[in-house]
Amino acid sequence: MLTFHNVCLAPSSFQLTGIPGLESLHTWLSIPFSSMYLVAVVGNVTILAVVRVEHSLHQPMYFFLCMLAIIDLVLSTSTMPKLLGIFWFGAGDIGLDACLAQMFLIHCFATVESGIFLAMAFDRYVAICNPLHHTTVLTHTMVGRLGMAALCRGVLYIGPLPLMICLRLPLYKTRVISHSYCEHMAVVTLACGDSRINNIYGLSIGFLVLILDSMAITASYVMIFRTVIGLATPEARLKTLGTCGSHICAILVFYVPIAVSSLIHRFGHQVPPPIHTLLANFYLLIPPILNPIVYAVHTKQIRERLLQILKTETKIK
Repeated sequence: MLTFHNVCLAPSSFQLTGIPGLESLHTWLSIPFSSMYLVAVVGNVTILAVVRVEHSLHQPMYFFLCMLAIIDLVLSTSTMPKLLGIFWFGAGDIGLDACLAQMFLIHCFATVESGIFLAMAFDRYVAICNPLHHTTVLTHTMVGRLGMAALCRGVLYIGPLPLMICLRLPLYKTRVISHSYCEHMAVVTLACGDSRINNIYGLSIGFLVLILDSMAITASYVMIFRTVIGLATPEARLKTLGTCGSHICAILVFYVPIAVSSLIHRFGHQVPPPIHTLLANFYLLIPPILNPIVYAVHTKQIRERLLQILKTETKIK
């Protein structure tokens, strides 16, 4: 590691602090975090297994659900093992390349998840507003293309972030990152150089992803609700809206924590640093935990298949 003028460094690695201000509680914090991570992994792997073996679930909505499960596994696994290593062993050191890779995975797959929610809203729109064309529009090929488009968009949007840091910000005031993972703003604020372009680009991506995606999803549901209101009976309206319940809950679970965390990060200067970091971790953990639960509770086919598996295992025992 090189030092320039005893002020700025060109570090080969960074030091993550975990939850700054709560270092004395790291061992205790590891219990809820490891439990939540275990629930997230088991829940999402279960969803993938159930959809794979149950042929009646080989439909667009459940294929998108499998994509969400894979994304949630990537998001939680890209941060939790390192965080638990900090909690248990004080292993906060992370190489520069590993830090940038972690940053890319977190922001890229959060962007991809937003794109999948948009694709799911389109699926619900076609299924409810144009039901006769649903099977011809949302073919397996189209579902794959929508998933690939969401992935490519995430790579295209987020790929420049680590490159801009490498090329524009080689020097840092310190190698200690007051965070539990390599979040873009947490790294950029340590840089000695002019970080305005990085900040503007990061804010622009946040606007494009969160604001535009949420507006498009809202527009889809406005058209869906207009169609539902026109249905003949209250029973038909409730049944049709019931097919959207899981998706709406999953959207709220994804967007609300991110919006709250972003607002506090930008404007909550009086909020203690541990709260910032805990919220940043929660918005990466809450969707992976709650998405499988929401879909297992609200989706009859998944719920019945899970109960069938549990009954079979009970009989075997």
